[in-house]
Amino acid sequence: MHTTPKPAGESGPVAQAPAHVRAISPYRAGKPIEELAREYGLDPDRIVKLASNENPLGVPVSAQEAIAAAARDLGRYPDSNGFALKALLAQRHRVPAEWITLGNGSNDILELAARAFLQPGLGSIYAEHAFAVYALATQAIGGRHVVVPARELGHDLEAMAAAVDDSTRIVFVANPNNPTGTFLAAARIEAFLEAVPERVAVVLDEAYTEYLPPELRADSAAWVRRHPNLIVSRTLSKAYGLAGLRVGYAIAREGITDLLNRLRQPFNVNSLALAAAQAVLNDEAYLARSYALNRRGLEQLQSAFSTMQLRFVPSYANFVLVEVGDADAVYAALLRQGVIVRPVSNYGLPRWLRVSVGLPEENVRFIDALSQALRPQSLRPASSASPEPERSNPQVRSAAGP
Repeated sequence: MHTTPKPAGESGPVAQAPAHVRAISPYRAGKPIEELAREYGLDPDRIVKLASNENPLGVPVSAQEAIAAAARDLGRYPDSNGFALKALLAQRHRVPAEWITLGNGSNDILELAARAFLQPGLGSIYAEHAFAVYALATQAIGGRHVVVPARELGHDLEAMAAAVDDSTRIVFVANPNNPTGTFLAAARIEAFLEAVPERVAVVLDEAYTEYLPPELRADSAAWVRRHPNLIVSRTLSKAYGLAGLRVGYAIAREGITDLLNRLRQPFNVNSLALAAAQAVLNDEAYLARSYALNRRGLEQLQSAFSTMQLRFVPSYANFVLVEVGDADAVYAALLRQGVIVRPVSNYGLPRWLRVSVGLPEENVRFIDALSQALRPQSLRPASSASPEPERSNPQVRSAAGP
């Protein structure tokens, strides 16, 4: 007998789900090339995507060869412990292998850390304009959010340390920060670690650390040796070019690593990802190319913004945050030209766009498209609401100087 389906979401198990889960706003990823091509009838080969902080060099040949070899054995489960990759990472960071946790991207590490230490009523601390996953991981558990106002669009570490109270269980710090590209010097991180009580876990998210000039890179594994509450999170999605394979890892003392491994899925890093990660970690030439290309790309973009008299945040990552006014309208105008960047109004920055560094010709294509998009006749206002003015920011540069 045919029956009419009951509407979903109004009753049944969905209505019984925890309120904090139903209140989550899903993570907004960068628009895929194929989706834009469908929407605007564009040739996907002509679309430039500078929205997701991906490595424009693509997957290195060393990783491609390792993937091809590993594909022959896909009928078997991957090594759940990731022994060979953990041994390589342990050697690189000069820590015991028992201090390494593998993740399905560094997002997996962030969520594992939140699950290990939070529960309803207990709190996390993170900065305003910091990576969205900190909020999502906290909310998924029903934890208490403490969002510390930004200082110069970055972390105010002193205020974050002062915000720790009896309910605090975890603090998230991104360095460099996404989406603003700001950077915290090693001395400030060390002072912060000294100030945070040892009972509170600190996650130092270093997803973009390989893009830092060598003189600014810190030995964060050494901090783990001195601070048993520290978790350093890294990824191979950015400078190593493996975004599609999702490989991340954490460095932490054995007690924390044991907790994370109790929570992670048994096969959270697949066989192809394990093989590619081992190959690319030994591919110093590819990493050097990634770094050099990114430095030139940052100079190319930031020079163009200065010429166009647009304010931007000097970046230490592989993207630049630039103020364009009505960012939603400019974003839409760029889409119509086949250029995808990232609006960041969900980070409380409605006047800004985040632009990933691309290949030189992709950067030129974006700069030309942005010049066109900023012309009044190209803008179609996305809403009639006027954005709130943002606080002055001495780190933000314009053509007029710092």
